[in-house]
Amino acid sequence: MPSTTHSRSRLRFLTCGSVDDGKSTLIGRLLHDTGSLTEDQHAQLLRHSAQYGTCGSNPDYALLLDGLIAEREQGITIDVAWRYFSTAERSFIVADTPGHAQYTRNMVTGASHCDLALLLVDASAGLLTQTFRHACLVALMGIRRCVLVVNKMDRIDFAADRFAEIESQFASFAERVGLREVTAIPVCARDGDNLVAGSVRMPWYAGPSVLGYLHEVTVPDQADRPWRLPISGVCRPDDSFRGYTGRLAAGKLRVGEAVCVLPSGACSTVREICLGDALLEHAEAGQSVLVRLQDEIDIARGDVLAPVGARPDVSDQFEADVIWLDDAPMLAGRPYRLQIGTAQALARLNAPKYRLNVETQEHLAARTLGMNDIGRVTLALDRPIVFAPFEEDPVLGGGILIDPVTHQTVGAVLIRFALRRAANIHWQALDVNRQARAAAKGQRPAVLWFTGLSGAGKSTLANALEQRLHRSGHHTYLLDGDNVRHGLNRDLGFTDVDRVENIRRVAEVAKLMADAGLICLVAFISPFRAERDFARQLLSAGEFVEIHVDVSLQEAERRDPKGLYRKARLGELRNFTGIDSDYEAPLSPELKIDTAQASVETAVEQIHAWLREHGYLEPA
Repeated sequence: MPSTTHSRSRLRFLTCGSVDDGKSTLIGRLLHDTGSLTEDQHAQLLRHSAQYGTCGSNPDYALLLDGLIAEREQGITIDVAWRYFSTAERSFIVADTPGHAQYTRNMVTGASHCDLALLLVDASAGLLTQTFRHACLVALMGIRRCVLVVNKMDRIDFAADRFAEIESQFASFAERVGLREVTAIPVCARDGDNLVAGSVRMPWYAGPSVLGYLHEVTVPDQADRPWRLPISGVCRPDDSFRGYTGRLAAGKLRVGEAVCVLPSGACSTVREICLGDALLEHAEAGQSVLVRLQDEIDIARGDVLAPVGARPDVSDQFEADVIWLDDAPMLAGRPYRLQIGTAQALARLNAPKYRLNVETQEHLAARTLGMNDIGRVTLALDRPIVFAPFEEDPVLGGGILIDPVTHQTVGAVLIRFALRRAANIHWQALDVNRQARAAAKGQRPAVLWFTGLSGAGKSTLANALEQRLHRSGHHTYLLDGDNVRHGLNRDLGFTDVDRVENIRRVAEVAKLMADAGLICLVAFISPFRAERDFARQLLSAGEFVEIHVDVSLQEAERRDPKGLYRKARLGELRNFTGIDSDYEAPLSPELKIDTAQASVETAVEQIHAWLREHGYLEPA
């Protein structure tokens, strides 16, 4: 381990490990023993120890970090607790992360901001599944330095051989997951052994204390990397001023430097760098600045400024590791919103190449990912973004997946590389475009998307409407759910994953139909809003018309034209919409037709009148 003199440098680290391994106690004791507590904090510690503590008459140092009432009462850490303390040699930012598996998202959040990890192990329990999981997550998140803190040595009478056994077992695992620098330290956090100074109760240990290691360890300097400025906003108070704001992710940016704007590729020169009201000659990593360029360039949030000679790559297809964080499983083919840095794009994930067994590092076959699973996935975006492999640049290589319907964060994404086909496949320019095709047919292209429960009357209405349009000379095509499953989608079943892929394929086909200038009628249950929204986003504004064919479940069951509800009630048909699979009704469809009240003729006239009123039946 290198020994370097630090001049009040800053180190960010996290504590992680299984439940009750003593993470909060260790950090609380460090705060106490380094003199980082105020008199009020110390008095509060004594009061809380008397009320909630588990150490008898002694202070319970874990309570310094377990700030939530639920945490104090249960004796566990739920949220990420951030603490700051300093010594004469260094300042520290500490993330105390929860040990329970259901709070993996909190641990991932903490790791994404840290330079090294303190991974705690209960000496009496040894290495547990959650120990392996956290070590694997630490490595995935790009942390390469890890301290294996073997805590509660008092429970095994400070036995050197037991410590050596745990150290050897972990070293073998750490090598497999890519933790390059591991230092094992035996401690008793409650009593302070080997935290700030050496322990007289473990004379056989000659290594550093925890604080000694934290003082001496070196971490990569972000200033040594090429600078990157993800743009978060455009500042234009009047016609004479245009500036671009962002937080410098790495390196140093200087006035007069040649810059490249990505993904457009436009180039210019830095005219000014502003930090508040001050003008800077250069900006450093971590500073939030406003930059003005010599040239007027179209730049928006999500773009990235970079050196002309060291620009990052741009792509729209990637292979990535995904840490799934949601209760609901990942659905291959469903569009999720991907956010990397300040950029956003819609991402469609394919079925995992594999799911990782965190204990054995074995690659397991999987069709989806469940909560806390880690898997290798390929994903395609709706537009190119600026990126770098995560291990090279966590800012441009790491992101989150957001469910577009619930707006919940459902996964963490760590980009490994762009797919070669993303660079080798290009759009072919065509001389006859959609406007020309529509003009030749004398109509405005559109996709009329009929959605509703089985038996609601979608196919009946779509068929009758197509007859009406055909008689009036319009060019149409009807995509029916059952018919498509005889050919294009015959390989798909009725699980949620298959339903998502079913609609994705049909949406892409409908887009081609509209591109051909046709009025395409789509009659599918399409139970999920996310997939219907995906279909809408594939088309130009105004081309997607959502028609909710509404009927109560009771009425649909009464009709049961294909006998499917009866089979579903008998358990002979699984994943049937309305029975054991949800139907998410449209929130604001263009049209809503109640087929329990309106006849087919009346409903068709209502739809036809709406199309005529909104210009869909007029020449393009």
